[in-house]
Amino acid sequence: MALEYEEEIAAFEWEIPEEYNLPEVIHEHAESFGERTAVAFVSASGGRNERTYGELRADMNRFGSALSDLGIGTGDRVMHLLPRHPDVFSVQLGALAAGAVLVPCSAMLKPKDIAFRAEDCGAETIVCHESLIEMVEPVVDDTPVERVIVLGGARRPPEGREDSVDSEERPEGWYKYSDLVAESTAEFEGPDLGAEDPMTINYTSGTTGKPKPVLHKHRWMHCFNRINGPYWWGLDEETDLDSELLWATTGTGWAKWFWSPVGVALTSGATQLLYDGEFDPDRFLSLIEQEGVTRLCAVPTQYRMFTQTDLSEYDDVQLTDALSAGEPLNREPIEAIEEAFGVIPRDGYGQTETVALVTNYPGIEVKPGSMGKPTPGMGTTIIDTQEEEVEDGEIGEVAVPVGCPGIFDGYYEKPRLDERTFHGEYYRTGDLASRDEEGYFFFEGRADDIIISAGYRIGPFEVEDALVSHEAVAEAAAVESPHEERGNVVKAYVVLAEGYEGSDELKAEIQEFTKEETAPYKYPRRVEFVSELPKTSSGKIRRIELREQEQAQFGE
Repeated sequence: MALEYEEEIAAFEWEIPEEYNLPEVIHEHAESFGERTAVAFVSASGGRNERTYGELRADMNRFGSALSDLGIGTGDRVMHLLPRHPDVFSVQLGALAAGAVLVPCSAMLKPKDIAFRAEDCGAETIVCHESLIEMVEPVVDDTPVERVIVLGGARRPPEGREDSVDSEERPEGWYKYSDLVAESTAEFEGPDLGAEDPMTINYTSGTTGKPKPVLHKHRWMHCFNRINGPYWWGLDEETDLDSELLWATTGTGWAKWFWSPVGVALTSGATQLLYDGEFDPDRFLSLIEQEGVTRLCAVPTQYRMFTQTDLSEYDDVQLTDALSAGEPLNREPIEAIEEAFGVIPRDGYGQTETVALVTNYPGIEVKPGSMGKPTPGMGTTIIDTQEEEVEDGEIGEVAVPVGCPGIFDGYYEKPRLDERTFHGEYYRTGDLASRDEEGYFFFEGRADDIIISAGYRIGPFEVEDALVSHEAVAEAAAVESPHEERGNVVKAYVVLAEGYEGSDELKAEIQEFTKEETAPYKYPRRVEFVSELPKTSSGKIRRIELREQEQAQFGE
C-alpha cells in the first residue's frame, strides 16, 4: 500500500471546473438521485425526520429566493448562529444560491463575539435559531446588522421569547424563516457562480489572539471532495453510497462543519446523520449502533470518553471507518476502539485555512500519535525559519506552498495580515511537527507552545500524551514555566479522572510515570491539579492562558 500511496501522490493533478459551485452540485445530485436521503435528523428527544436530495434542493431554492426578495445578493455577508437542525443545510445552501457569503458562528460564542464578527466583516443579516435569540438581540442596534431571520422547530425557544418573532408587533427587520420560505418558489435561479467566487468567511478559534476572518471560495468544496473524501473518509468512485451513513459530530459554526458534513457528505452525495443533543458517550454509541453509522468522525475528547464506558455493550456497531480531528489522538483510545469495533481511528490534520493537509490515508499503517502522511496535491512539508525543509526527526513548522488551491484566499479585508501570511514561498501554519524516516508527521504543538528547557526543545503533545495514559489523569496540558537555572521547565496542569484526589504522592507518581513514557528531560517538574483547563469555544486548550499564569508566578 505504501507504493500505491506514493504513486497516487505523484500522479495527482488538480482539475477544478471554472463553473464549480455548491448549489449547482446539489442541483446535480437532485437530478441524479433525488430520492436518496441527504440528511437523517435525530432530535435530543428522539424525534426523527429525513430530507432527500430532491427536497434539499427545493428548500435551498426557496430560501435563496426569499433572501433575494429581501435584497440580499452577490457578496453580501450572511451570518448564521444555528444548532444542528434539519433546516441548517437549507439555510446555508439557500444563502449561497442567492450569491451571499456565509459567516458561520458557533452557539458557544457570546454576544460580544457575535458583535465582533458582525462589525469585522460588515454582515447585515443574521440567521439564528429561536433558542439563540438572546445572543443576537443585544448586538443588533450597535452593529451593521439590519435583518434577523429566526429559525425554529427542533428546540423550544427560551421562556418568554416567542413574542419577539411571532407577534404582529415584532421588531422591524425581524423575520420568521418558515414565513419566508412558505411564500417563496422552489424554481429560484440565483446569480451565476464559479469556483473563484467567495463562499465563506470562517473565523479562527483565537487560541493566540483575536479570531481571524478566513476567506474561502467555492473551489474549497471541490478540494474537500478531491482530498478529504478519498484520502481521509475513504470515499471514492467505487464506494456504494446507498449503503453508507456518515456522521461527523461537529457543530455548525466551525470550519470542521465544512470539512465533513458539507465538504464530504454533501459534495459526494452521501447520506449523513445529524443529532442535536449534547454529547453523552452512551447516547452517541447507541445512535451509532441503532442508526447503522458506517463512518464516524469525532474529536479526541469524545473518543476518550467512549473508552470510559463499557464498549462491549455495543455489539452490533457497523463502523467501517473512524476518524479523529482537532488534535492528535492518544494511543489508549485508538487501541480500545480497535479492540471493541475492529476499526482503527485515523487522525487527520488541517486548519480553518486549508483542506486536510496530513492524514492517515486509508490503507496505510496507522502509527499511534502520528497525524499520518501528506495528502496529494498539497505539497505539505516541514520547514525551518529560513523556509528550508528540515531533516527527518527535526522539529519545524508545517507549511504549504503559496498558491496551492487547497488553501484559503486570504483574510477578509485584512491586506496587512495577508502580506505577512503570503510574503514567502509558503503559507506557514504556525503548527510544529516532525517527520520520521517513513514520511509520517508527528504533531509537536503550536509554534508558541514549544517548550525550551535547558536547551532542549520539547513538544507539549508528547508530554500530554504520556500524562493522559496514566489512569488517574483525565486531561492534561503541558506548558513552559520560568525557572532560574533551566530557563524554563515543563509544567503540567492535570484534570484528574473520577475517583482520584490530588496529593503530593500522586504528583510524584505521575512524574515518575511520565519519565518512563518519554525521555527523562521531558517530564513535568511542576504539576498542578485543576478542575478544568481553559479552552476556546471550539474546545481547544488555550495554553497561552496557562503560560501567562506561569509567567506571573515564576517570571521576573
